[in-house]
Amino acid sequence: MPSKYIAKPIILALLLWLSNPGAMALTIDPPLADAAQEARAKVLFYEIRCIVCQGESIADSQADIAGDIRRTIRQRIEAGDSNEAITRYLVSRYGNSILMRPPFESSTILLWIAPLLLLFTGLLMALHYFRRKNA
Repeated sequence: MPSKYIAKPIILALLLWLSNPGAMALTIDPPLADAAQEARAKVLFYEIRCIVCQGESIADSQADIAGDIRRTIRQRIEAGDSNEAITRYLVSRYGNSILMRPPFESSTILLWIAPLLLLFTGLLMALHYFRRKNA
């Protein structure tokens, strides 16, 4: 009889997942006519962070602002801008936080060093814990 109690939550979870419109969302952005330009756009989509989602690129985000930025990138590619010019434009508008890999400079040094500091602190805490436990 335990299988009856396991099956109901699984079926409920599947129904909830399938009823989620975000689970089946399709991007409605019209692609560029030139395949090479669309390929350039897609590369840039993965290099630019969604300013709403923060952890997702604009390629993966369903936020309205991500769609706006995707359209801006496509428009600027059609206008003949280089990838660097498009990136500079977006950084001038939104700051370095829009880049998935922000540059290593004085204003972003904490972004680069914080993971190492956290790892080092965790190692020190673990070392301290095991030394106290063995003493």
